[in-house]
Amino acid sequence: MKTTKVGQQGTPQEQAQEFLQKAYRLQMSGHLQEAIENYKASIAIIPTAEAHTFLGWAHSFLGDYEQAIEECKTAISIDPEFGNPYNDIGAYLIQKGTADEAIPYLELAMKAKRYATPHFPHYNLGRILERRGDWFEALTEYEQALEIEPGYTLAKDAYYRLMALMN
Repeated sequence: MKTTKVGQQGTPQEQAQEFLQKAYRLQMSGHLQEAIENYKASIAIIPTAEAHTFLGWAHSFLGDYEQAIEECKTAISIDPEFGNPYNDIGAYLIQKGTADEAIPYLELAMKAKRYATPHFPHYNLGRILERRGDWFEALTEYEQALEIEPGYTLAKDAYYRLMALMN
């Protein structure tokens, strides 16, 4: 069986998807610069919201939240119904210490029509509310996250930790 290099055969969509999948595997194995190169190769073929979002995620692993946010904003411009970049911007703003700026993005993520992990923005909003001292509202967001994804450990841990603090 003949092997080919990533992106050499198939439709442009298939080539872009191959680069995207390779980039994700590289990122998960800690090869961030190579992952970034492959995300960019995917985008060069067909710019997608997913590729820009994941490219932003790779930049966030390097601590470059400004570039990560820019990639997510590009993703939103390509597909405003894709929820991931809204939540990711919110998460990056929390990391930067500007949590209040994150809230509108998290709220948009909650309303997104295309989103595989809709429990994430509830958890992130819960984190912000908890830090503000709005514990009952934080509990509500953690509960929302758990309604959507009952096995979500971060939300479960946060919920029970906060309940214990309130007792």
